[in-house]
Amino acid sequence: MGLIIIRTTFIFITLFIVMRLMGKRQIGEMQPYELVITLIIADLACIPMGDTSIPLLYGVVAILTVYLLHQIVCIIDLGVRGAKTVLSGVPSIVLNRDGVDDTQLKKNNLDVTDLIESLRVEGYFALDAVEYALYEAEGTFSALPKKNYQALQKSLPVVLVDEGKFDEKNISLCKRDKGYFLDVIKQLGGKNEKDTLVMTVDGAGKVYWQERNKKYKVINLDWEDPLW
Repeated sequence: MGLIIIRTTFIFITLFIVMRLMGKRQIGEMQPYELVITLIIADLACIPMGDTSIPLLYGVVAILTVYLLHQIVCIIDLGVRGAKTVLSGVPSIVLNRDGVDDTQLKKNNLDVTDLIESLRVEGYFALDAVEYALYEAEGTFSALPKKNYQALQKSLPVVLVDEGKFDEKNISLCKRDKGYFLDVIKQLGGKNEKDTLVMTVDGAGKVYWQERNKKYKVINLDWEDPLW
């Protein structure tokens, strides 16, 4: 038992020193290669701590080797033109002045629902309330709201059509049927829900509608009373 405590303490001190040497970003927002290195180090640390048959030196050498590889990658990342794009990726603008960029979402294995959830976390509930939205290379989300964004989101929008399919629950919530919203789609210039990338409506009747690869449109329906 005492041997395991001593080995664990030694590995802990080694890891602490290595993580401090790697810099502040390694314990904050990590690039993809940094996350991989961190996971490898964690795995390497567990083996000598739990298995006393493995010499402690093997674990320390492996951890220091990974640290050396990290430093080499960092030098390449900072010193070679174009290396950062290959190693870390680039930000993806998933929402712009034309609306949702479905191509960029797909490149990042995301869909419209993921985008809407990210916007809500940032405090933006209407798609047309945001000028630009993007995912950074390490996965964090940022959004630039329009100047009058608060006036554009007076009521909570719900998704009626997502990737060409109606949301039955939200259709029912609006106390309307599919035929009603199909007429709205046709009024906006579409054919049916299958070509619709996203369609939302808020309690006051404001509809956000966008066809795939086209600019979004907004229309205010003539609802006598707000639904929510």
